[in-house]
Amino acid sequence: MSARYLLPYAPDAIGGLPVGLDALVWDGDGPVPPDAELREVEFFCLPYMRHAAALPLIGRLPSLKVVQTLTAGMDDVLPHVPDGVVACNARGLHDASTAELAVTLVLASLRGVPHFTRLQDRGRWQQEFHESLADKTVLILGYGSIGRALAARLEPFECEVVRVARRARPDEGVHGTEELTALLPSADVVVLLTPLTPESRHLVDAGFLARMKDGALLVNVARGPVVDTRALLAELTAQRLRAALDVTDPEPLPADHPLWHAPGVLITPHVGGPSSAFLPRAKRTLRRQVLRFENGEPLAPGH
Repeated sequence: MSARYLLPYAPDAIGGLPVGLDALVWDGDGPVPPDAELREVEFFCLPYMRHAAALPLIGRLPSLKVVQTLTAGMDDVLPHVPDGVVACNARGLHDASTAELAVTLVLASLRGVPHFTRLQDRGRWQQEFHESLADKTVLILGYGSIGRALAARLEPFECEVVRVARRARPDEGVHGTEELTALLPSADVVVLLTPLTPESRHLVDAGFLARMKDGALLVNVARGPVVDTRALLAELTAQRLRAALDVTDPEPLPADHPLWHAPGVLITPHVGGPSSAFLPRAKRTLRRQVLRFENGEPLAPGH
């Protein structure tokens, strides 16, 4: 028996959906439903962190109208979406979790937490001075919904926040990317939140990094290829810049990659989204989209 929806969670687990919603449930781990059950699927929500398994399934859905992700970025999904099919991301779902991680990476790097953790492993009590976030200038590149969430969390730390987006929004105090040349030299911390597009790939290249001030911290919670890894390695090796990276290029980062052991780098394995904040927000996002689709209403904006 075919169904109209292919979802990663059962409708009753999502809550607030019509009783008896015509849905198949596939979480990306178990067996894929047979083609006979997929032929009438119109709405496919990709399981979170299971895109590699889910993307080949798109071509097996002849009635498909909507591809919904539970991610903010869709760079890996869009090439697989057929013409005429609407692609929707989960804008806003990861704002809190990703903003929290960005603040964590900034504070941990400035206050020397990785260094103190290594000392703890050796049983050494060694008091030292490290940098405070207070009085620093933090530049957020890619000022969208996550950027707003990050700025709200940074402001109590008594730092100056500089907001940069692709286009200037003077009424919001947001600079355009054409101003980066002038803004970068005064930034103590640069946080990357820009989506990965052909224009943003290797946006942070040797020239970009060279304009950053000595000792500045680069934080990437966007996508790995936004940064030219070779150029970043050169700056890290020279110990002119520091970095805190939740995403890398390549990803996953191979065990023998020099980035692991570069001076002044803190790496987390792309965990900006997966936290206790994810599931309730994911269900709310999915509930809203399914109800809109059921009622023939416009879906929330996509990519």
